[in-house]
Amino acid sequence: MVIGMATQKITVTLDEDQVKEIRALVAARQAANVSAFVQHAVGVALHDAAGWKAMLADALRQTGGPLTKDERAWADAFLSPRERKRGPKKGRAA
Repeated sequence: MVIGMATQKITVTLDEDQVKEIRALVAARQAANVSAFVQHAVGVALHDAAGWKAMLADALRQTGGPLTKDERAWADAFLSPRERKRGPKKGRAA
């Protein structure tokens, strides 16, 4: 973070176990405070996302450009979570 950079206070909901782990790192002086830990984690995630975006753009450039509508529809269907069918499982006694 750059000194003098504008910041904004927000509310973030985390799993209780994550909060405990972050606070343990702060208590062990491995992080300055909870906000500093979260700011660092968000910075790493944003950097990773930018890297993946650049890698995807390069791969698309090398293989013929942006996805067509049909390719995007296929990818969306393939990558979207599928609903599980409810009911008895095969091979298991009730």
